[in-house]
Amino acid sequence: MGFSLSWFAVGASVAGTSHISTNRGCEDSCWFQTDSLADGPFLAIFVADGAGSASHGGVGAELAMQAAAEVLADKVAAGEFGITDELAVECVLGIRMRLESYAAQHSLVMRDLACTFLGIVALPQASLAMQIGDGGIVLNAGRGLELAIIPMSGEYANMTSFVTDENAVEILQTREYLAQLTEVAVFSDGLQRIALQLPTNTPHPPFFSAFFDGLRRATPNEEESFHLAVTNFLNSERVNARTDDDKTLVVAIFNE
Repeated sequence: MGFSLSWFAVGASVAGTSHISTNRGCEDSCWFQTDSLADGPFLAIFVADGAGSASHGGVGAELAMQAAAEVLADKVAAGEFGITDELAVECVLGIRMRLESYAAQHSLVMRDLACTFLGIVALPQASLAMQIGDGGIVLNAGRGLELAIIPMSGEYANMTSFVTDENAVEILQTREYLAQLTEVAVFSDGLQRIALQLPTNTPHPPFFSAFFDGLRRATPNEEESFHLAVTNFLNSERVNARTDDDKTLVVAIFNE
């Protein structure tokens, strides 16, 4: 959860019914931050989804969030913060280093920690979306809601790419926006069929409007209640009837 003079963000990750039924925990993870930097109001959101076929995918997702957040914090602290593809590459390389170290210490291979990685880093003058794998980044850069990057899919159903793939840097997708974002949502693939209109891969406006409209009316002391509202929504029968996967959703609005 995060509140600043200009950004308000809430989010949660919850286990899907398929994981609950098999006594597996949630293997999604998310991290987000709002702040005020010298360059202006700042928002960062990262989401990772552990691969269902990976023995330690949930651990990989959690480590990915820690590593990406540390890369970003180091860049900001050093005064080297810039919205460029280099930032996305450094996040991916930082994640891979963290996962390689963990794998070596626990007699694992990278595939055991497989996870997706996607996120957005936003400043007033520019924003950068980055993604490896499925899930989605929906935002408003002044032209209405749009999907920043098409979710990656493989040759067969439920296949995608992971930050642990050897060619992760090569397959990394980025998109830069030279405008102030006003609405942002980042979600794992558990919500993809609900949040997006398939097969056109366009945002489903009613899904997002309830969150964005609610956040605009919120005050800082309502942050916890909105976090609970997101969690309850992700756990609701309405959502579980359409997906049994783990689900992550982080939403943010810019308060002008």
